[in-house]
Amino acid sequence: MLKKTVAGLMVGAIGFGLFSFKTENERYFDIAKNLDIFATLFKEVNTYYVDEVTPGKLVKTGIDAMLKSLDPYTNYISEDDIEDFRTQTTGQYGGIGALVGKRDGKTIVQLPYEGMPAQKAGLLIGDEIVKIDGIDITSKNNSEVTKLLKGQANTTVKLDIKRYGVDKPFEVVVTRDKIHIENVPYYGMVTNDIGYLQLSGFTIDAGREVKNAVLKLKETGAKKIIFDLRDNPGGLLNEAVNISNLFVDKGKDIVSTKGKVTEWNKVYKALDDPLDTQIPMVILTSSRSASASEIVSGVMQDYDRAVLVGERTFGKGLVQATRPLSYNSQLKVTTAKYYIPSGRCIQEVDYSHRKEDGSLGKIPDSLRVAFKTSKGRVVYDGGGVAPDIEVTEKEYADISKTLGNKGYFFEYANKFRAENPTIAPAKEFNISDAEYQKFVAYLGKKDISYSTSVEQAIDDLVKKAQAEKHYDDVKAEIEQLRKKVSHNKANDLTRFKPEIKELLEQEIAARYYFQKGAIESSFDDDEDILAAIDVLNNPQKYQGLLQASAKK
Repeated sequence: MLKKTVAGLMVGAIGFGLFSFKTENERYFDIAKNLDIFATLFKEVNTYYVDEVTPGKLVKTGIDAMLKSLDPYTNYISEDDIEDFRTQTTGQYGGIGALVGKRDGKTIVQLPYEGMPAQKAGLLIGDEIVKIDGIDITSKNNSEVTKLLKGQANTTVKLDIKRYGVDKPFEVVVTRDKIHIENVPYYGMVTNDIGYLQLSGFTIDAGREVKNAVLKLKETGAKKIIFDLRDNPGGLLNEAVNISNLFVDKGKDIVSTKGKVTEWNKVYKALDDPLDTQIPMVILTSSRSASASEIVSGVMQDYDRAVLVGERTFGKGLVQATRPLSYNSQLKVTTAKYYIPSGRCIQEVDYSHRKEDGSLGKIPDSLRVAFKTSKGRVVYDGGGVAPDIEVTEKEYADISKTLGNKGYFFEYANKFRAENPTIAPAKEFNISDAEYQKFVAYLGKKDISYSTSVEQAIDDLVKKAQAEKHYDDVKAEIEQLRKKVSHNKANDLTRFKPEIKELLEQEIAARYYFQKGAIESSFDDDEDILAAIDVLNNPQKYQGLLQASAKK
């Protein structure tokens, strides 16, 4: 069995395993020669460079540049970054249990995790942290703030807080705890018989969390399942195997890995009795669903076990592993490609063949190889996992994106929370027309200026016309078009009222029901979920999509 460190092989932004090298004499000489060149070069730079250099920083820059030339997933993890890396791989750390970040130079509580110390101590979304244990954090960056907030379980941290609607800053004492970020942040019912669960990562115990969520959904009355893997970046390979094993028969191939060192190649099978191989299931995917999430969605598709709804996945078919280095640092290195049951590798970018300018190419459609699912549906390698029902990601209007980017949804939700002690359950909560008009009035005092893509195109047209000496000929028409666009833009708060209300409702629901509230509030507007409900409520359509004749 392969030697492992900490947790196991990874197929996401993080990973564990072994590192290999060739043993030929010429390779050894080449390595020794170049290491000697690097060492002597560094010595000369350190001695003679006009300004003082920081050795650790300079070497790390060189290491990072070297590894970047291989692929984005092979990384050097310095001793200072080890703790953050462990948090990524395990989902565990000692702290207050809240997402904290900068907004307009202020340190803001963006999301207290439900049931964790920050929420228990009464911290709310939108609270500004002014001091931590008496230390003014105005000039400190996110990394420095995080280090002050983290600490051993059962120790306390004192926070000076500013809150909307409260005249003076006040102190909150939070008792730190061992924080475990759930892989399944939410599960619940979207209809009387359709259960929904969201998987956000593949850290330790992801398989157990998914199993428990499905069992509880079935106890609640779920006869069908929506399994949301959208934007999931991946994680531990063995957790992808465990989750796949829940829905396919024992003994089935799940994934195989193949690398340069053939004795490390391995086939991972479903080793346990499944949880449920029959319940109708839709898996939601996006263009940011990567690696381990692509294994699960690909396995479900290859065995015709679920209908995939959404977008083509990211296309990361690589496995990483970690190797210990000196001084408590580590190397995360790509060691293999993985292949799902049909035999396809879904890796899209070819990192091994760069163009002369150093740029990378994707595998063209013409070179993608066809494979077949267990029922004979045609699927392809080399470009992620294609959905069975494609739903393009919603493109929000410029006004909606502007309100979000400038923080006006966030700010108004804080104001609303301060003025309204309670709201209806998140699934039922809706903003009235009167409340929407209050929001519009609130925006009247804000800068909501923005440039639409049409206005930018007009500006480009003017520059081109001026450069080619034709501007005077078309000036009147261009100005007329500009006025028309400007007039339409002035009405954007009315034209795009439905989607603006939708985004504001989600932000407000989060103030009362945290992450679960934001998720539940989106159910009636989420096009992927609506498409999934439609196919699950139509057994003939569902079964038809899993037959060979239905595949595109």
